[in-house]
Amino acid sequence: MFDTMGGENLDRSFEAAAVHGTVTAIATRSTHDLSPVHSKGLSLHVTFMLLKILNKDMHKHYGEILRKITGLVEEGKLHPLLDSNIFNFDEVSKAHEYLESGKAVGKIVLKNSW
Repeated sequence: MFDTMGGENLDRSFEAAAVHGTVTAIATRSTHDLSPVHSKGLSLHVTFMLLKILNKDMHKHYGEILRKITGLVEEGKLHPLLDSNIFNFDEVSKAHEYLESGKAVGKIVLKNSW
């Protein structure tokens, strides 16, 4: 699981992760019960990317990582998890309500209908 939201979403990531799985989080400015991490034998990785991105010595390293990720996407080996519901831009408030309801699975898509 790669969690970019933090908060309650990180707790849901713990629940959704497979036994002996890995959870990586980049937005964790909150307090969490780590019992699910222990009971499932999860590996938890937390990193504060902004600080690393601001470090000029790390720019080359992250460029290499992004090129590898791009290659995986282009090879069809990496796919984003998208919720089946798609919203138009005039439905942004509905999309937010849906996201906040906890029913969304993956990222919410906003479609440009112009």
